[in-house]
Amino acid sequence: MTQNHAVRVHPSADRLARTDQLAWAIAEVAADPVEVPDDVVDMIINRVIDNAAVTVASLTRTPPSTARAQALAHPYAGPRNGATVSGVDPATRVSPEWAAWANGVAVRELDYHDTFLAADYSHPGDNIPPLVAVAQHTGRDGAALVRAIATGYEIQVDLVRAISLHKHKIDHVAHLGPSVAAGLGTLLDLPPEVIFHAVGQALHTTTATRQSRKGEISSWKAYAPAFAGKVAIEAVDRAMRGETSPTPIYEGEDGVIAWMLDGPDAAYDVPLPAPGEPKRAILDTYTKEHSAEYQSQALIDLARSLHHERPDLTNPHNVTSIVIHTSHHTHYVIGSGAQDPQKYDPTASRETLDHSIPYIFTVALQDGVWDHVASYAPDRAARPDTVELWQKVTTTEDPAWTERYHSSDPAQKAFGGRVEITTTGGEVVVAELAVADAHPLGARPFAREQYVAKFRSLAAGVLAPDEIERFLDVAQRLPSLTAGELAGLTVVAPAGLLDTVTTPEGLF
Repeated sequence: MTQNHAVRVHPSADRLARTDQLAWAIAEVAADPVEVPDDVVDMIINRVIDNAAVTVASLTRTPPSTARAQALAHPYAGPRNGATVSGVDPATRVSPEWAAWANGVAVRELDYHDTFLAADYSHPGDNIPPLVAVAQHTGRDGAALVRAIATGYEIQVDLVRAISLHKHKIDHVAHLGPSVAAGLGTLLDLPPEVIFHAVGQALHTTTATRQSRKGEISSWKAYAPAFAGKVAIEAVDRAMRGETSPTPIYEGEDGVIAWMLDGPDAAYDVPLPAPGEPKRAILDTYTKEHSAEYQSQALIDLARSLHHERPDLTNPHNVTSIVIHTSHHTHYVIGSGAQDPQKYDPTASRETLDHSIPYIFTVALQDGVWDHVASYAPDRAARPDTVELWQKVTTTEDPAWTERYHSSDPAQKAFGGRVEITTTGGEVVVAELAVADAHPLGARPFAREQYVAKFRSLAAGVLAPDEIERFLDVAQRLPSLTAGELAGLTVVAPAGLLDTVTTPEGLF
């Protein structure tokens, strides 16, 4: 049974026992050698495939190419194995923290993999690249990697359920650093004492403001989770060597909660698995059918339905206004409530546009589809009729949708909204959708077939056909992979593809 760990700020004079600290509770969950249930194993395989799909689609984009160049400048030549870099022949090995860096950026670049939203938000698939890198480097097998991924998802989801970061403008990767450190503790069978210090160091080095997701959003949005994975690996390395962490990192009077989150009077209940309880949190997460911020998924599906049902609404001359009634988070983060003029700028970056629901809804309404490349193309964003219609789209918070966003009941939890379109003739068209079609409760929930189809679709024309089949075979055998076979848990680009991208020289 899940148990709540009570967390509050303590003055130094309390001398809060290590075993009463949240970082210790996380460490104990990571060190608990429970079996991974079959349905969790199945979903882990799905998410490994999902990550690979979006990685393939981003191999030649600039941020992943830059990160890959940095990683390849750090080859590994020590007594262990090193780790593979996405797109590169697996015979080439780099230091695992740099592999996690490059592969993490490739996974995150298109904003196209899994999500969990509660008190905070997250992309828990970001745990996978650093865990794979260290598993390859240290000679762990597929079963050990499965256990580690289950832990990473569990800890990140549990923290996201309980502790809001975005309310205090702290980037959500502050929950990812501890979850990766915990997952690595599981992978390496580390004792709680070591995991405890790794979690503390990982949290301390991953707390940053969320300006990375505000205003003119830059390529750093793709790098931030990869940075968390990289520094978590380094934290584990130090902790294994006996180095300690700021303690108590969460509860201290000068700690994260007191000065970065809800302050000295804060109190949280973090739900964590009880001893012996399986780690099942991955089953509460969901992936994306569309390459855009998760709160836009249901609204894209709604817009493409309206495209077919009411094609007249795609013409700005027929529309007076489009108002999207939605949750507080959607309104203030990707809606007009953010008060970011960049969300209405046809010259804005791709990263900005994928955090602009006015833009996304407009293009999905006009096109009836959403494409990870074409829908963000500069000429698509600048099309005059799109710009005209786009400027008529606003969002507003609806308390009912905010309540559903934060509901703990999976049947009520929703991230969609209600759209009211007023035509120039005075008609008001109303439509709503609670969850995306691909959501477990949606019209077309994603299962293995859909994950494989997503991989095939994004890999077509990028990977060789035999490489597509090779990867899918390896991924679907994940629980039984030997340590030697784990090197095959990567995608290999055809000869010459990666050479089509050049990056400026840096320091390395």
